[in-house]
Amino acid sequence: MKQRATSNRTSDQMPPILIEADHYRRLSALAAAASTTMPELSDYLSRELERASIVGPGSLPANVVRIGSCVQFRDESTGRVQDVVLVYPGDADIERKRISVLTPVGAALLGVAAGNSITFRTRSGETRNLTVLSSGRALMDA
Repeated sequence: MKQRATSNRTSDQMPPILIEADHYRRLSALAAAASTTMPELSDYLSRELERASIVGPGSLPANVVRIGSCVQFRDESTGRVQDVVLVYPGDADIERKRISVLTPVGAALLGVAAGNSITFRTRSGETRNLTVLSSGRALMDA
């Protein structure tokens, strides 16, 4: 399994990830549904879900990125800091800085705690390293 996981993610930074059980089920279904239209991203999200620790409702620490989190992260190659809200695909809106979990950045950030860095490959094959600076709940209708 680990050999498969390193095909799209370098071994540089693979922090532990946590996901709430209800989101795990929905994300698993989403990854399966995307397997024909976005096979590489579907596979990447599926691998992340396989390595995740699943926690019960209300057990996820506040500093862990989840669906609905307002996330501040830094791209270590450029130093650029961004603030985004991680959402399901139907709620994505780049103008409102709402990124889908079905994007490479969104899938990489999912489940990562503030203070941790994660290395992944973009759709173009570029290796990126992001550090989660903070994560908190966002107002979803804001």
